[in-house]
Amino acid sequence: MTSAVATGTPTSQRRIAFATIIGTTIEWYDFFIYATSAGLVFAQLFFEPAGKDIALLLSLATVGISFLFRPLGAFLAGHFGDVLGRRTMLVITLVLMGVATTLIGVLPTFAQIGIAAPILLLLLRVLQGLSAGGEWGGAVLMAVEHAPADRRGRAGSWPQLGVPLGFLLASGMTALMTGVISPGAAYLEWGWRVPFLLSVVLIFVGFVIRRSVEESPVFAEIAERGKQKQVPIIALFRRHWHLVILAALVFVGNGTLGYMTTGGFLNNYAIAEQGLDRTVVLVAAAFAALVWFCSTLFAGYLADVIGRRNTFLIGFALQALVAFPIFWLVNTGGLLGLYMALVLISTGLGLTYGPLAAWYSEIFPASIRFSGVSITYAVGAVLGGAFAPMISQMLLESTGTTAAVSWYLLLTTLLGAAATLCLRDRSGIPLGPDHEAEQARGATIFTPYESVREPVAQH
Repeated sequence: MTSAVATGTPTSQRRIAFATIIGTTIEWYDFFIYATSAGLVFAQLFFEPAGKDIALLLSLATVGISFLFRPLGAFLAGHFGDVLGRRTMLVITLVLMGVATTLIGVLPTFAQIGIAAPILLLLLRVLQGLSAGGEWGGAVLMAVEHAPADRRGRAGSWPQLGVPLGFLLASGMTALMTGVISPGAAYLEWGWRVPFLLSVVLIFVGFVIRRSVEESPVFAEIAERGKQKQVPIIALFRRHWHLVILAALVFVGNGTLGYMTTGGFLNNYAIAEQGLDRTVVLVAAAFAALVWFCSTLFAGYLADVIGRRNTFLIGFALQALVAFPIFWLVNTGGLLGLYMALVLISTGLGLTYGPLAAWYSEIFPASIRFSGVSITYAVGAVLGGAFAPMISQMLLESTGTTAAVSWYLLLTTLLGAAATLCLRDRSGIPLGPDHEAEQARGATIFTPYESVREPVAQH
């Protein structure tokens, strides 16, 4: 029997693209609406008795704490995704995220139920972290494993687009609530709840769309042959632990800078330190999400032309160049400076995010691929984005200057670039179960290159 290959029609490819984009957009809308609210209102509503500065740190910390549970979500979803299938886990994680987000929208505040309020808030955020940890791997494998070998970069960018779109939707909804529907005190009283409650509708739409997509052809062939690993996580760490570490460090270089905006730090800094209007800042964040969307999409196409690795290196070079200027612009340029800073951040982010799905998928063997990509992504998120907003806030408060934050961003960017140089580009490597031996060798510069096929040429 020949190995599974993607032979879907253009119509089926478009359906898969639509399903992965819509699903990840909804998932990340739910995740980012929390991060946006953490920087704007949660300090006042759930942590105010701790004092203004400590309350903000605690609020931002809840954004990061959820990341600690993303590896657990990745372990669970990776195991069952490699055993039961990609599509099943996509539906489960979508529903879990939606339920947690909706419940946050009806959660009483500290003034109403006391210490139980922040505890319940944290528990629901943990459920969001579990869902986010498991969702990404399934979405990218559904896209990449359905795609022709010479189009995996652009196919892998489809679920990646859900992140900037989710951030755009979250920022836009919050801006609408703060500036039009519930300005001023009304936003603190009830307006912040509306974006969370909207998740009920979005989850229903996403559920229907994801249920309509066929299972990945790679997993379908694995299941047909009965080649599922009984405990894929053990096989992953026994033979490929070094890949998990290196690939996770690649994502650290992207995630730390990314959570300057999506984690709420830069938004809160522009409002609290520079005195910019809250709604105006949220509109700027929404604009940045559009730039991030475009650069991510472009990076997916670029990765099919010049390779995943080269695209990453270009993106990391840009990130390193802007680590200091972004704060100079915000500190001296007012609203225009904020827009310029966000454009610089979003361009570099897209170049180091668009190729990620294809590269991760081509690193790990078929039978443990869901576990590999999910756990790697979750570990990278913990080491990179999880506490980046809180660390940045602590650096700002302890030094009184953003220079320390810029050094932090530069060092993590260089770390990501170094890890990128340790991995090989594997564009076009067969993804099916017949090629597991080839997939298991040659992913790093420390192993023989002869085991890796030449990249598939662009047609």
